[in-house]
Amino acid sequence: MVYGGKEFVKDVLFSSWQGQIIDNRGKESKDFASVDQVALQEYFKPGEEIKAMMGWGGIIICSAEVNILDLCRVYIEAISDHTKTCDKCNYCNTGFKEILEVFRDLTNGEAREDDPEFLQTAAKTIIGYSKCSIGREGPVPLLHALKYFSEDFSRAIRERSQVAAGRYYSKLTAPCMDACPIHLDIPRYIERIKEAKFADSLEVIREDLPLPGVVGRVCYHPCEDHCLRANADEPIAIRLLKRFVADQELSSRKQPAYPIISSETTGKVAIVGAGPAGLTCAYHLARKGHPVTVFEKQPVAGGMMAVGIPEYRLPQDIVQAEIEAIKKLGGEIKTSLEIGRDITTEQLRKEGYQYIFISIGAHECKKLGIEGEDLKGVDSGLDFLKEVRSGKKNTLGKRIAVIGGGNVAIDAVRTARRLGAEEAFIIYRRSREEMPAHPDEIKDCEAEGIHIQTLTNPKRIIGENGKVKAIECLEVTLGEPDASGRPHPIPVEGSEFLMEVDGVISALGQESDWACLGPECVCTLSEWGTLKVNPFTMQTDDPTLFAGGDAVLGPQSLIEATAMGKKAAFTIDGLLNGSPLEAGNDDYFDQLFKTVKIYDPNETVKVSEPRDRKPVTKLPSETRKSSFEEVEKGFSSPEAVAESERCLRCYRVVTVAV
Repeated sequence: MVYGGKEFVKDVLFSSWQGQIIDNRGKESKDFASVDQVALQEYFKPGEEIKAMMGWGGIIICSAEVNILDLCRVYIEAISDHTKTCDKCNYCNTGFKEILEVFRDLTNGEAREDDPEFLQTAAKTIIGYSKCSIGREGPVPLLHALKYFSEDFSRAIRERSQVAAGRYYSKLTAPCMDACPIHLDIPRYIERIKEAKFADSLEVIREDLPLPGVVGRVCYHPCEDHCLRANADEPIAIRLLKRFVADQELSSRKQPAYPIISSETTGKVAIVGAGPAGLTCAYHLARKGHPVTVFEKQPVAGGMMAVGIPEYRLPQDIVQAEIEAIKKLGGEIKTSLEIGRDITTEQLRKEGYQYIFISIGAHECKKLGIEGEDLKGVDSGLDFLKEVRSGKKNTLGKRIAVIGGGNVAIDAVRTARRLGAEEAFIIYRRSREEMPAHPDEIKDCEAEGIHIQTLTNPKRIIGENGKVKAIECLEVTLGEPDASGRPHPIPVEGSEFLMEVDGVISALGQESDWACLGPECVCTLSEWGTLKVNPFTMQTDDPTLFAGGDAVLGPQSLIEATAMGKKAAFTIDGLLNGSPLEAGNDDYFDQLFKTVKIYDPNETVKVSEPRDRKPVTKLPSETRKSSFEEVEKGFSSPEAVAESERCLRCYRVVTVAV
């Protein structure tokens, strides 16, 4: 079976995954029943065929070579590695330890007659008394093994022979962790907030992410979309809790202390672009002792965080405080210096930089491609936002049209309203449902009384004396999906109409400027105008050049950019220290979890009592229209602790036999 370009397991000997019992043992392959609950890929990594899997959903056995007792032993070892660092419930901590001792006896030829009965009792006790999903779900596949592989246990007791150890990979994750591009240990940092250990929570976050105050404000929180608490009532406010601990440190004026654990071998690394990807790469390299220099084209560091996201969403003091903390690690940031114009990648190599990470962002605005877009009063969305951020633009006309449906369009129209435009509105060629802007941003936009004119396509911009006066538009109907996966807009013939305006802001999207890549670079671009990289290592076709963020993805989310920056940093550190350039086990688990889903929106989740998510306070809509004050207010300490108490700590462990 092929799924998404990968080969998937066709024949399964046994499966109890998600409660579907398939037992093909003793049958001819032509008579095998199929497994419907999960699509298990044939190989975990190249050359290593998946023989079995055990985890929160049950057991899958694909090969008769797998010894169920040894599989259970390794799976329980992986669970115990987690529970021994957790002191929340004694039954879970000591119970798994005792279960592990029994499985070690069973596989070492020291089995006892009462082992199966003990394992059954211990597993049920842990399930009954545990406070988190590790205890409630972890023992489930063990109970399946005892029930459906009882003869294997009996044979171990009779023969008391040692079992040859197999080869396995294990992983601790959670639905929210898996959904987070940088894989923050979300349950752990939320648990620290629950204990009122706010500084400890921030330390957990900063193991991966150097920008908690920024991400805690503008992240589109895919983690919350996969929060199991939502299956019972509402998702945990994960993003706001991250913001809370960052703000706690900032308000206390405490300076973060980052331990530097220097790698055995260090080397000079140049980073082109001081946006979220570049800063995250610099952070992780600096913490490993590597001399890092960041080259930034803009007069300030931060990329879109500093020049593109409005103050009412992301205050500049938050951005600069987190950048200053990164600089104190020893990395140097050189602003107003453009690679390709002021200095070339070839010169960087001559100056001793062994590797270069490209994270230039997408700051070039796409053209409308219609008559009149060169008229005075027509601005591009990102240029407009940059001018506002820098204080250069503070007046507009009364009626401003913003063309586009993405986040830049939303930011631009809300900014125009704050600058005094009496009527700032959006023109978008598809329906509201197809708008690429995040739903939260669209809701905030509409809450401020901003109209979104959908199913409308601008045909030309009309001017008078060289200045914009009106837009001629067409009505649109939606056809079949195009390359973007959204319905293709079809202009309605003869539906032209005029909209009088004092200004137009075009926000159709952004792309990268590749002037930084000189002829000495052997990188190649994709059909979308982004750098091609190895997704596991972030290496381009040029072995000394790596890339991440918008340079690879196009204009996407900030958290995705930070994840790529971290991955590149670890790859570069590995190369400098003689490690092979290859995907790691975590990368292969990421591939596995694309089909073996960690989160099931239909999963039944029981809670002792429903508890509503803590609402966040926002500025009144009327106040927002004329103020750049931050719209969203953070949690107080009692609110943050109360919200963290809703977390179910949905850790899950999986073990793969190869």
